[in-house]
Amino acid sequence: MLTKSQKKEFVLSRQAALKKYKTIGIIQLSGIPDRLLQATKSKLKGRAEFILGRKKMLEKILETSADSKKLAAALSGTCAIVLSNEDPFELFKTFKSNKIKLEAKPKQVATTDVFVHAGETSLQPGQAVTEVKQAGIDVQIQKGKVVIGKDKLVVKQNEVIVPALAKALHTLGITPFTAVIEPVEIFSGGLLFKKALLDIDPNKTAEEIAHGFNSAVALCFECGITNSYTIKTLITKAFNNAMAVGVHAGVYDKGITEKLLSNAASHASALNSLTHKK
Repeated sequence: MLTKSQKKEFVLSRQAALKKYKTIGIIQLSGIPDRLLQATKSKLKGRAEFILGRKKMLEKILETSADSKKLAAALSGTCAIVLSNEDPFELFKTFKSNKIKLEAKPKQVATTDVFVHAGETSLQPGQAVTEVKQAGIDVQIQKGKVVIGKDKLVVKQNEVIVPALAKALHTLGITPFTAVIEPVEIFSGGLLFKKALLDIDPNKTAEEIAHGFNSAVALCFECGITNSYTIKTLITKAFNNAMAVGVHAGVYDKGITEKLLSNAASHASALNSLTHKK
């Protein structure tokens, strides 16, 4: 337990640290295993600094400036402050890429649907098979091997995992859940980035932008709207249309004459061929 003076010193030193970084974020640590936190800190060593403490102390640290104070509202449950000079999107991407698989725990609320898939297992016939069967999973012995007979949805999202199922999943070596530390908010460059904005797929976003751009250009071209992307194509289209009208109407004009003479020569040749046949 820190003394009052130690708490004050802790807050003041961390407030000073905030001024050294351009990117400040809040990470949620509720339900996060300590081994994941340590692994993440190790991965970001030299690139980010973590400040862990009670909510009240973290709030005081964020009072350093009006900008960092905006992050205080994101403090909920067990949280930490992360400091870095990296781009917010790159920092979020690094956090998200560092994840671990977790076993199901008795009475835990499932965060996703959990399936057990058909196929061979590494189990040996015996008591373990009985335990898996007690969880309602179709287990069979085929040629001396323990096999899951068919796919089964064993628990739906938001349902509570009963002890028998948690034990069966552990026995089967199934780790259905994923733990990952993700910044819930990041302040950088005068802007506040929320998780929904930070959690984007760069490749998918690039594809969507390209699709939107191509659709916009196609619409402009269809409506005859001139801009730097359509002007050359529209001029070419207009020129070709004008040429076609001129040739069809037999208008003797510069740029069309050669085409008219060529057409005339072709017609004369065809007529001459017909005359010689007769």
